[in-house]
Amino acid sequence: MIGRTISHYRILEELGRGGMGVVYRAEDLRLKRIVALKFLQPQAFGDKEQRDRFLREAQAAAALDHPNICTIYEIEETGDDIFIAMAHIEGVTLKERIQSGRIDIGEALRMSIQVARGLKAAHARGVIHRDIKSTNIMVTNENHVKIMDFGLAKIAGGKEISKTTMSVGTASYMSPEQGRGENADERTDIWSLGVVMYEMLTGELPFDGDYDPAVIYALLNQIPTDIHRLRPEVPTDLEAIVTRAMQKDPDARYQTACEILAHLKATGLPLGFDPAGGNGAVALRPSIVVLPFVDLSPERDQEYFCDGIAEEIINALTRVDGLRVVSRTSAFSFKGKHVDVRDIGRKLNVETVLEGSVRKAGKRIRVTGQLVSVFDGYHLWSAQFDRELEDVFAIQEEIAENIVEALQVSLDGKGKPVLGRIPTQNVQAYDYYLRGRRFFYQSKRKGMDFACEMFAKAIKKDAKYALAYAGLADCHSFLCLYFGGGDEHRKKALEAAVKALVLDRSLAEAHAAHGLALSVNGEHDRAEKEFEKAIELDPKLFEAYYFYARMAFACGKKEKAIEMYHRAGVVNPDDYLAPSLEAFTYRTMNRMDESREAYRRSLGAIKRHVELHPDDSHAIFLGALALLDLEERSKALLWVRRAQAIDPGDPYLLYGMGCFYCRIGDTDVGFRYLEKAIGTGFSHREWIDNDIDLDSVRDHPRFKRLLERLV
Repeated sequence: MIGRTISHYRILEELGRGGMGVVYRAEDLRLKRIVALKFLQPQAFGDKEQRDRFLREAQAAAALDHPNICTIYEIEETGDDIFIAMAHIEGVTLKERIQSGRIDIGEALRMSIQVARGLKAAHARGVIHRDIKSTNIMVTNENHVKIMDFGLAKIAGGKEISKTTMSVGTASYMSPEQGRGENADERTDIWSLGVVMYEMLTGELPFDGDYDPAVIYALLNQIPTDIHRLRPEVPTDLEAIVTRAMQKDPDARYQTACEILAHLKATGLPLGFDPAGGNGAVALRPSIVVLPFVDLSPERDQEYFCDGIAEEIINALTRVDGLRVVSRTSAFSFKGKHVDVRDIGRKLNVETVLEGSVRKAGKRIRVTGQLVSVFDGYHLWSAQFDRELEDVFAIQEEIAENIVEALQVSLDGKGKPVLGRIPTQNVQAYDYYLRGRRFFYQSKRKGMDFACEMFAKAIKKDAKYALAYAGLADCHSFLCLYFGGGDEHRKKALEAAVKALVLDRSLAEAHAAHGLALSVNGEHDRAEKEFEKAIELDPKLFEAYYFYARMAFACGKKEKAIEMYHRAGVVNPDDYLAPSLEAFTYRTMNRMDESREAYRRSLGAIKRHVELHPDDSHAIFLGALALLDLEERSKALLWVRRAQAIDPGDPYLLYGMGCFYCRIGDTDVGFRYLEKAIGTGFSHREWIDNDIDLDSVRDHPRFKRLLERLV
C-alpha cells in the first residue's frame, strides 16, 4: 500500500494495525493536508446488508463535531475496500501514556472529564461508541484528549454488526452486557470509561487475563481490587465515581454521560488547565501558585522582603471565593530553581503561575509581576510598578486584584475581591514582620527565637501593628509547647495575643493567637470561643481550625477535633498535618476504616510534599505513621530512620519517635526517645494524656517517672 494513491489520498506509511483493520498516514491531494486512513478488513461484514448498515452508521458518526472526538472527514468504498479518512493526531495513545509512568490524579481527572464530554456529545446525537479503551483515546502533543473510532459505533436503536468475524470491543474494557452478547446502550460506554479511569489511576486493568474467555468470566463474576489498595492517595470521592461507573448492573451505574460528567466536575479536586472547557480557554476551577519573587536589588539582600510580598499576595488570594491557591510551603519549594512554569503547573495541578521580581534601592521599589498560563506558556497579565517604598502595600493589592480579574473568579458584592486591610503603614515594621514570619515557618528553636526578636522590632517601629503582636504570641505559644519555654512563655503568649486584640478585634489571626495562648494556659472554654470567632471572621484561616483541633483533642473532645482537622484540610488541600492528625484521632476512637481512609489521604499529601521538600523530617515521620497504620511496617521503619537522620535533636520528632517504638513493642528504644524529647523541651502534658500510642506503657515505672518531670 505504501506509495499507492487511493481515491485522492497518497499512502505515506503504516501507523498501526489491529483486529478491525490497518491505519495509514496519508496525504490528502485535494486539500493538501495529512490525514489518517483506516482500512477495514473485508471479512468484517457478513453480507451487503451489513456493509450498507455500517456505512450509514459511520456517516452518522462522521457528523459528530466536538473538541474531544477525532474528526471523521469521509467514508469511502473502493472495490472491496472500505476506508475512513480522519484527522491525523500528533501524540500518543492513552495506553502509551499510562505505560510511560503513573499519571497524576489531577491529570487523570482532567482527561476523564474530557472523555466524558466527548461521550456526552456523541450520546446526544444517538451515537454509542461501544469500544472505549485506552488504545482508542489519543493524547495530543498539546495535551488534548481525542476519542478515536467513533466510525465503528452503533446507532441507538439499530442492530448490532455481526460478530461472527469481528470482535467488537476489547475484552478487558467490555461491559458485562457485552460479555453476555446483549445489546449495548450508552451505559456500556460509561462502564468502559470507568475501566479507563481505573487504569489511569492504578496503572492496571480491573479485569485481565491471558485469554478473552478468562477476562469475560472475571468481569461477569469477580470484583476488582479496590483502587485505594493499589494507590492509597486516590481520594475516596473519585474512587466512588469509578466504582459506580463499573457496577455490573447497568441500572446501578450512571445512566448518562451528563451525570458522570457532573460528578467528576464536583469532586473539588485540583485540576490542571482544561483545554476543552467552555470556549477552549477557561479552566474548570481557577487555580494559581504564587512563586517567591526574585530579588534584583543591587546588594541581593532583600530575599525576605521578596518572600514577604509573595506571601502577602497568597494570603490575599486565599480570601477570594472560587480560587484555589497553592500553599506557601508548596509554592516556596521552587525557590531558586529554574523550572519551566508548565512543569510547575503539572507538578502542583494548577492552571496559572504568578512570578515576579523586586528591585529595592533606597526609598524606591520596582515590582514586576506576570501571570502565566500553564497550558500554553502565554502571559495572561503582566505589569511593572515603579513607586516609593511606602507604596508596596498598594502594589500588592493591585497585583491581587489584577489576578482576580484575569482569572474571572468570584468577587464580593461590591465587585472587589476580599483582600483585607493593610496591616501597617510603616514599611520598616513590615520589613521586620516579614523576617519574623520567615523564621517562624522554620519550626526550629533557634528560628523561633529569631522570629520573636523580629516581631518585637516590628512592634517597636509600629506600636499598633496587631498582626506582629499575633505573630509574637504564636511564637511564645510554640516555645512553651514544644521547646521547654515554661511559664515565662505562657505569660508572654497571652500578653501579646491580648494586645493584638486590643489593637484590632476584627483581626482573625489575633483571635486565633489568643485561642492558642489561652489553650496553652489551660483556659479551654475561653480558647474555644476565640477559635470560633477567628473562623467567623476568616473562614479560610487554616491556623484557626488547626489550633482548635489540637486543643479539642488534648481536651478529649475527639468528635470536635475530627471536624476541625477535616475543615482545616478543606481550607488547605496541600496540607498533610491535618489529615494525619484526623486519622490518628479516628484511631483513638477505634474507627479503623475511617482512620485508614484518612491515612491514605495524608500519605498522598505527604508524598507530594516530600517530593518537593525531601528534608522535611516532620512530614517524613508522619508518613511513617501512615505507612504503619496501612500495614506497611518495613517501609514505615525506613521512613522513621530517614526522619531521625535528618533532624536528630528536634523535641517534637523525638516524642513521635518514642511513641512509634512503644507502639511496635520496642519499649526500651521508645523510652529513650521520650526521655530525650522531654529533656529537650517537649512539655505538652495534655496531649500525652490522650495519646493512644502510649497506652501500652502507661503502667510502666519509666513512664510514671516521665510524667513526674512534667508536673
